[in-house]
Amino acid sequence: MENVNTYSKKERNMFLTGMFGQNMIYNVVTVGLYYYFQNVICLPAIAFGWIFAIARIWDAINDPMMGSIVDKTRTKWGKCRPYLIFSPIVICVITIAAFFNGNYANAKANGNKTAMIFIVAWAAISYVLWGMSYTVGDIPLWGIISRITESEKDRSSLISLSRIIASIGAGLVVISIVAVSQSLNSAFGLDTNAQKGFIVAAIIITIIGSALFECAGTGTKERVPNGSETKTMKESFALMWKCKPFRRILISGLLRAPLQLMMNIAMTLLTYYYCKGNLTYAFTKLDIFIIVLILAGGLFIGQFVSMAISPALMKKYETKKVYNLFSGLSAVAFALLFVVYLIAPTDLSKIGFVVIDGILFFGTGMGFGGVSVCQSVMISDCIDYEEYHNGYRPDGIFFSGQSFITKFSAGISSIISGYVFDAVGYTDININKMNEAIANGANFATDYTSYSKAMWFLISIPPAIGMLLAVIPTLKYEIDKKSHNKMLEELVKRHKQNNQGDTNG
Repeated sequence: MENVNTYSKKERNMFLTGMFGQNMIYNVVTVGLYYYFQNVICLPAIAFGWIFAIARIWDAINDPMMGSIVDKTRTKWGKCRPYLIFSPIVICVITIAAFFNGNYANAKANGNKTAMIFIVAWAAISYVLWGMSYTVGDIPLWGIISRITESEKDRSSLISLSRIIASIGAGLVVISIVAVSQSLNSAFGLDTNAQKGFIVAAIIITIIGSALFECAGTGTKERVPNGSETKTMKESFALMWKCKPFRRILISGLLRAPLQLMMNIAMTLLTYYYCKGNLTYAFTKLDIFIIVLILAGGLFIGQFVSMAISPALMKKYETKKVYNLFSGLSAVAFALLFVVYLIAPTDLSKIGFVVIDGILFFGTGMGFGGVSVCQSVMISDCIDYEEYHNGYRPDGIFFSGQSFITKFSAGISSIISGYVFDAVGYTDININKMNEAIANGANFATDYTSYSKAMWFLISIPPAIGMLLAVIPTLKYEIDKKSHNKMLEELVKRHKQNNQGDTNG
């Protein structure tokens, strides 16, 4: 197709800068706050699980509402940009506020029931508020991709780059936030649970991330014209379900929900199993640094590789085949992680097992990265599909489905982990005692085998099952290359006719 409206290089870079910042903030919460609630202020496992679950499930319901609002937005800046301009500051304030809380284990040890209730209540309230504010920025951020270009090639390229940049932003925070927090706490001469260090680290990272996030709104321009039609909230929900290809993506994503367990728990497992409860050792002790480099490097390099090769694979093969390939192969890698644990439950720090697990983490990372890119491309294709067949372009409501999948997954994962951790006693005051014991020389792998086994199980078996199940709905995904190219050619013609009509009018 020739003479299509598309973004400039400067716009692309500004958008990617915003994506980088947004994912810094996201992982301050999904990794940092998760670790903080569980291992620093030591919330009860069941309460902790349900806080994350209820907040995330509410967000999942709230997302389509926000998507519908975005689709009805008409301003001089466009459909998505107003939210990208004004939401980062709100997200910044609420993210920081969530870290200001008390220590549940200490309150319980002192018999202070009022403090215990307040700590749990504020954790719940702040996390729900964060999720709602984050939604206001997240849905327009992904929705604007389909509005700043009419080119399928440029769109797929931007989605792939977005996923890579998002993973770099996420990886930077995942690797650093616990270590930086513990280092700051040591610098302050404070206790081992790193609470004050976490607060300072969260403030610094969140402010930087929010400033970068702002670039996505201020540095882009929406090009794809709005249709005259708008939908009510009820009609928008119905639209999501009536579109068959989109429905398949949605169901596949929901079945894949346990995948989030890897990202939620991997940092805790890495900190305790390999780093003796202190992640700063990953940067100060060579043997631990090598272990973390192999394991974390395997996971993140796997993501980057799959994200980088996905556009080429999707150009050569049908997108659904690439999606299902990544899902199936990563399911095998996830399952083998637990097999390796069962073979050597207390010896996984030995370099031979570290290398094996590093290879398997690479395989799981390939699944994370490849599936995420394919999913975003397929959702964009569904937007074209809906506009082609029904004349309405549901950018906001359909990309809210992506956010719905992510948040529903986090909610389900939190419930699963909450009950598993409660079953083995990994909760509130027991975590506090474990932290003290490890600081005094206890070994997590040998002295806390039930906790270790629970964590290895959670990051492997449920995700493996979820990835296998996710393949089923997309086997009959309706949009192929031939039909999509036909749709795009027709849509470009319609857009030109509409623009000419507006000019003549």
